[in-house]
Amino acid sequence: MRFGKSSWRTFEQGIQKEWLLTNGIGGFANSTIVGVNTRRYHGLLIASLKPPVSRHLILSKIDESITIGDESFDLFSYEVPGFIMKGYHYMEGFEREPLPKFIFRVGDVYIEKTVSMVYGENTVAVVYYVRNGEESINLRLTPLVNFRDYHHCSRKENLNFYKSVAGKDSVILRPQNYDIDITLFCSEGEFKPMDYCWFYNMDYSIERERGMASTEDHYIPGYFDINIEPNEEKYITVIATVEKELKLKDGLKIIGNEIERLEALVKKAGYDDELSKILVRSADSFIVHRESTNAKTIIAGYPWFTDWGRDTMIALPGITLVTKRFDDAKDILYTFSRYVKDGLIPNMFPDEGNEPSYNTVDAPLWYFEAVNKYISYTKDYDFVKDNIYDGLKQIIDYYKKGTKFDIRMDDDFLITAGNEHTQLTWMDAKVGDWVVTPRHGKAVEINALWYNALRIMAELSERYGDSSKSYIELAQKVKESFENKFWNSEKECLYDCLTPNYKDDKVRPNQILAVSLSYPVIEGEMAKKVVNKVYKELYTANGLRSLSPKCREYVGIYIGDQYRRDGAYHQGTVWTWPLGHFITAYLRVNNYSDKSKKDAMSFIEAIKDHLKDACIGSISEIFDGDEPLIPRGCYAQAWSVAEILRAYIEEDLNKGI
Repeated sequence: MRFGKSSWRTFEQGIQKEWLLTNGIGGFANSTIVGVNTRRYHGLLIASLKPPVSRHLILSKIDESITIGDESFDLFSYEVPGFIMKGYHYMEGFEREPLPKFIFRVGDVYIEKTVSMVYGENTVAVVYYVRNGEESINLRLTPLVNFRDYHHCSRKENLNFYKSVAGKDSVILRPQNYDIDITLFCSEGEFKPMDYCWFYNMDYSIERERGMASTEDHYIPGYFDINIEPNEEKYITVIATVEKELKLKDGLKIIGNEIERLEALVKKAGYDDELSKILVRSADSFIVHRESTNAKTIIAGYPWFTDWGRDTMIALPGITLVTKRFDDAKDILYTFSRYVKDGLIPNMFPDEGNEPSYNTVDAPLWYFEAVNKYISYTKDYDFVKDNIYDGLKQIIDYYKKGTKFDIRMDDDFLITAGNEHTQLTWMDAKVGDWVVTPRHGKAVEINALWYNALRIMAELSERYGDSSKSYIELAQKVKESFENKFWNSEKECLYDCLTPNYKDDKVRPNQILAVSLSYPVIEGEMAKKVVNKVYKELYTANGLRSLSPKCREYVGIYIGDQYRRDGAYHQGTVWTWPLGHFITAYLRVNNYSDKSKKDAMSFIEAIKDHLKDACIGSISEIFDGDEPLIPRGCYAQAWSVAEILRAYIEEDLNKGI
């Protein structure tokens, strides 16, 4: 996880790799390895004012300059329309593990810059270590401040601050019309205020590529000047916070606390190999506290997603169970049990006390799989009986008799859901009235999950002394209907979706769940053919394509404005999270042979390279379907990390052959 000048020979190359830090309450810090902000979501402090939401950009960056004699050197980098500032030319290196560290050298002056957040606080610390050469130097640190919702860009006329200097080492800023203070502190030197100073037109190339507003202004309240004597070594701490109290001003202590916390998580998980350690640390980024439920939840992805029910249930085994964070898993499962309504669980929790959004057919069924995984790791049957079991029974009952969004069991015992105007599965892209991937009716993975849920309920019922007969009998009827109706003998795989009018024979990755879940609905030769079809037409080094390139609707590049991107989202774009299920299914149908294990290990090896790309140490949401599989979407996605980690550990791939 160390990078040198070969990683930023050009500006375009340097901005391709990013880093991310999180604070456990929805806030984060992130940028590129060369310090260029290329997204409106980039910044040293994006605070979550109502955890884990109401995220606001507070501190965009700190621009560093040094003066040696009568010469000044700007170490910072940025892009404005028509001009690129290339301070990264003074960078010798960038390190990511465990915290981001930038290494600069100008002549005989050596500077390290390390960034750390304070866990549980909207606070960031930037610590500079300077080892000076033969001459006295001045280090100038200039903060670029903002206050706006992280989904938008601001202009000078929208930014108004009241400023009060608390002392020579700090400044307090208050955004106009807000009861919140932004505190900037520096352990050395002196703060020198400036009046009405602005950084104009910072340009965000990725937002420009996405067809979004891509330039904004930042407020410069002043700067900190630090004099450093010849041959002197000095540590300098800069802290930015919106907390009411600056509890700790020692940057080295802040860094030490965070490193100690991360090392404790790795130790708790108990894995020795480097890939496991990296993914365990990455998993931590997604576990956050939600204020509205007073419980833990899982952020779906950075930099722009919050928490969703479907994503949480799919990610829970890898994010919380494989990492042995069982209390977090229990907290999440219990929270959802409180919100079961009409047989559904929320796909999105409210932030302002409103009713949760329940518009998903698969989240309740993924809930069963998450509960079953929790039991397999913890054997905590008592917790499930006391808190979860009744909700599971309610879900089954409502799916049988029918509930909202036309979700119901049909006469053939399969689940049908939605209509031509709804999108209730994970392939839910919709642009205006255009449902890009219509999957109303009987979707293949929904019915694989339905069978899986019935089998789980049969096992739990027997464990708790209830009759399991009805669940077993219904599961058998579902299995028979599934095999009869979903099998596509012409393509030797499964139909993706069934409606009264047609059978959708597009080859998609959804069918892999029929083989990979705790209770697979198909087995034997049929299952093997499904896995082989997915392998041949959908597998890539970074995940599974959402649609076979052989289909005329296939779109291989995910780029452009929202209309174009949503039109490609599930029409060929590669997703990493189904790869974990593919690995499990591949091993199953090949009876865990040595050859299949070697193949599975090669699938994991291919992903390892990505950990040094995009968001370093994490896994992206999606990739282009066409080579060279350029990372797109969220650069760090919970279910991507979760499913690679789950498959890697649960299938014993970390132990070799």
